[in-house]
Amino acid sequence: HQHTGNWPGKTVTQAIGEFQYKNNEYELIDLPGTYSLISHSEEETVARDFLCYQKNNFVIVVCDSLCLERNLNLVLQILEITEKVIVVVNLMDEAKKKKISINLSLLEKRLGVPVIGTSARNKNGLHELLDKIDKIEDIKFHPTKVRYHKYIEEGILELENTLKNYDMKLLNTRWVSLKLIDQDEQICSDIESYLGLPLRNDNKIKKILEKVHSKIGYIKLKDYIVSTIMKKSEEVLNGAITYSKTDYDKKTRKLDYFFTSKLTGIPFMILLLMIIFWITIVGANYPSSLLYDLFFSIEKPLFKFLEFCYFPEWLVNMLVGGAYRTLAWVVSVMLPPMAIFFPLFTLLEDFGYLPRIAFNLDKCFQRCKACGKQALSMCMGFGCNAVGVIGCRIIDSPRERLIAILTNSFVPCNGRFPTIIAIISMFFIGMKVSNGSSILEVIILTLVILLGILMTFLISWFLSKTILKGVPSSFTLELPPYRKPQVLKIIVRSIFDKTLHVLGRAVVVSIPAGIIIWILANTDINNVSLLKHICIFLDPFAKTIGLDGVIITAFILGFPANEIVIPIMIMAYMSLGNIVDFSNLEELKKLLITNGWTILTAINMIIITLFHFPCSTTCLTIKKETGKLRWVLLSILLPLICGIGLCLLTKMIYILF
Repeated sequence: HQHTGNWPGKTVTQAIGEFQYKNNEYELIDLPGTYSLISHSEEETVARDFLCYQKNNFVIVVCDSLCLERNLNLVLQILEITEKVIVVVNLMDEAKKKKISINLSLLEKRLGVPVIGTSARNKNGLHELLDKIDKIEDIKFHPTKVRYHKYIEEGILELENTLKNYDMKLLNTRWVSLKLIDQDEQICSDIESYLGLPLRNDNKIKKILEKVHSKIGYIKLKDYIVSTIMKKSEEVLNGAITYSKTDYDKKTRKLDYFFTSKLTGIPFMILLLMIIFWITIVGANYPSSLLYDLFFSIEKPLFKFLEFCYFPEWLVNMLVGGAYRTLAWVVSVMLPPMAIFFPLFTLLEDFGYLPRIAFNLDKCFQRCKACGKQALSMCMGFGCNAVGVIGCRIIDSPRERLIAILTNSFVPCNGRFPTIIAIISMFFIGMKVSNGSSILEVIILTLVILLGILMTFLISWFLSKTILKGVPSSFTLELPPYRKPQVLKIIVRSIFDKTLHVLGRAVVVSIPAGIIIWILANTDINNVSLLKHICIFLDPFAKTIGLDGVIITAFILGFPANEIVIPIMIMAYMSLGNIVDFSNLEELKKLLITNGWTILTAINMIIITLFHFPCSTTCLTIKKETGKLRWVLLSILLPLICGIGLCLLTKMIYILF
């Protein structure tokens, strides 16, 4: 049940699941995908560390049949750590389409470990895999070994003899010896930390390393290790795999020419974005209205039930008028767009289009001295900025990863979309929904999103020129084959794995937030509520940037979840103790205009919705990912400064014209 994307780096943490087969119970740890144990990015380190330092019964290495030579590098490296390996050659159906023939029995003979062909999407070969797992104790493993340059092998042999004097715990002495010779600082430090031994301070080990490095230069040594693994991979595959020309490759090239060309790549990407927004907006209207009517029809019975249970009047008002109404608004406004947007986005992911977006935007990010992989984490941010921040782990460079984390909230998450859409509907296209008005709404929304992407480029460039100076790193971006998405499976998974997960988090936040808002609105000082006092205090500053105190208060109190910003505004404008029931946007527009809203207010409301501090969940995620409070503060200040600056600019233009 683990969601996977059709591009490398999608999985950045390990997931654990359980299954039963023939009365045996198994625990399966799904590690992040990697091509090598010579780790660079965080998800590769997670995979390497688990394989090296955690106990396991055996390792299943899943290889892509379409780029088997590249995957075999990982297989050979893992065989240096443990001999209990099962190699799964997946996507055999795709290989057949491309007329790639793989001799699995010959491959098994040369590797010395079981090799099984599968098409996991169609569940082909999985039964055979389970049988191998069930009989794992009876299998005799004779794994092939990579033999390096004679001076490296001599050094490995001497180091292995020396390491016998130490308790190596779970570590393979040959692998440790190779890593000591390779002198990768991170890996060597991790090994020493795990063993609790300063191995490189041992005089015998020092002398052996000096002898090896004197015979082979340090740079040449690294080249020897990498090239030897590559040559061994070629040797294993020689004669075991054959290719034939096919129309399948031509179709892929034609699609890539259209999706990634300089002329059509970015325009098509914008058009696709507009189509997704149009489907989301039009599709969400009806279910949102139904949910709204349903929730608010339950309100009166709920109120009477609590009264029947002899709840105090103040508690009934707080629970129903505060917590329940906030919850009802959040669910009815947030659920339908998410239930449409997430599956559509996942379909593109499964189809293989997201890496093409990264390819198209790579040059833009390069000019900003950032990494092209930032496009992938930015795309994740459209669903949830916290998820986008976690997705930044796919970026190898710590500097570029920080830039991606700090700018991820410049694209609106699903919690901000409903507010932007509502303002556009009320003030820019009128209330009557028609095909023409929905298309205009989509065009305006797309321009707003493009503004967010443009600011992402500008701030990335600014950071790379100031506090995060550096040269953009190169990276290998795999463009996976186009695959027919599993539509029904994706819809179900997206709703249960993504939509309900994000909604659940919003619900948990919205209930206590609704109670706090109700308390502020019902606690009076000199016959004026605390909520009103806060609005009055912030009003002078808000007026300076073309807003009002209520809007600023709503965003501050909406820090736990962006979805509750509009309910807070309604409560403050109505000067009531409860969130008011508005059956349509036309009534809400009248309320806003009555309280002094103009076109300028609407424009600046969209700007401040797009550019303001990240929600509490995103801030906590940034703290967890960076480990530094200063980066959290900077992630709050950057969009806030941009938002205030743009609001000042629009106000000046509005006054002049």
